Amino acid sequence: MAYFVTIGRSYGSGGRYIAKKLSEELGIPFYDNDILVKVSENFGYNVEYVKEHAEKRDGPLSFIGLSGTLSTLTSNQKLALAQFETIERIAKQGESCIFVGRCADFVLRDYPNKISIYISAPMEERIKRATTYYGLSPNKAEATLRKMDKKRASYYNYYTNYEWGMASNYDICINSTIGIDKSVELIKKIIEIKGLVKD
Repeated sequence: MAYFVTIGRSYGSGGRYIAKKLSEELGIPFYDNDILVKVSENFGYNVEYVKEHAEKRDGPLSFIGLSGTLSTLTSNQKLALAQFETIERIAKQGESCIFVGRCADFVLRDYPNKISIYISAPMEERIKRATTYYGLSPNKAEATLRKMDKKRASYYNYYTNYEWGMASNYDICINSTIGIDKSVELIKKIIEIKGLVKD
């Protein structure tokens, strides 16, 4: 049976590295920015436009429950729906995989063979990671982390009507200070406990 792992993460927490290593150890693909390329290919968007607008939202209210036809949606809303449809198309292919971000946990919320993960870490640890991997000064790193967290939360909350990073919205939340390897082992164990894959 195919299963799906969705990974949300605070910026600088190492969530993408965890997803990549998990992908390697489980032998299944993971999708992050690849989704944007597929959106470009499947819906006729310019790939640079998709990358620039991929996590933008519109208006002060939640997108959930808004009435209207496709013709009345904004360009950002249409792009978001294209991303969500792309995620669901991949899931319907019936092959196990990992999705990073893109509200995938919400898109696949009705899939019983899905496990949702949220990766975070204390701000000071994320600042250290940002200075090491991105070459930012501590002050610049903190400002960037807060900006990106705010952007991701705004996008997620708008399109899902859930609260980004709220523990009750995920199957498990992980503090990545336990390390990449232990984070991966923990996720693999949870997948096994849920009966999605046998060891």
